[in-house]
Amino acid sequence: MEELASPSGPKKEFVNSHCREFMQSMKDIQVTLREEIKSACEYRPFEKCDYNARIANEICFQKLEYVLTQLEDLKQTADRYPSSD
Repeated sequence: MEELASPSGPKKEFVNSHCREFMQSMKDIQVTLREEIKSACEYRPFEKCDYNARIANEICFQKLEYVLTQLEDLKQTADRYPSSD
């Protein structure tokens, strides 16, 4: 930092050295980001997931429970009337 703040200005080699370090750091960051993005694009957590099938089964189960309660109510209503036998 003292070199950059000197009254005569920094030496060209010093600036070039820092610029090379900075550019190398930027390249390293780009490579890392590229790898992370590629990895994220290839990541498919739900590819082998059975979530849709489980939800469909749960919905069917709830529908069946509802129909059974309706049938039970219908049976109770029918049992209130005398049989025609």
